Amino acid sequence: MRRSIFDAVAPMIAMRIAFSGVLLAGLAAAPLFAQQVGREQDIGDLRLGQRVLVDDGTCPAGQVKEVSGTRMTATGIARMRKCVPRQGPPKRQ
Repeated sequence: MRRSIFDAVAPMIAMRIAFSGVLLAGLAAAPLFAQQVGREQDIGDLRLGQRVLVDDGTCPAGQVKEVSGTRMTATGIARMRKCVPRQGPPKRQ
């Protein structure tokens, strides 16, 4: 029985495709895991596009402040602040 070169290479191609899929899924889920700090002063250097959740009590109940690096300016990266819904299970009263 003759074997072609494709028979030997096919498992390696399948492994690369599977690995690429896992890698892309991990990268797509990365923004879901934002860093969380207690004070905005604890952020330090903020990168362009980075999002940090700040739980300092300035937002209404059930929300947390999100600070994100929005654009480049002459002095560095401009920060945008907004209140977003708190993620996770609801707290018991």
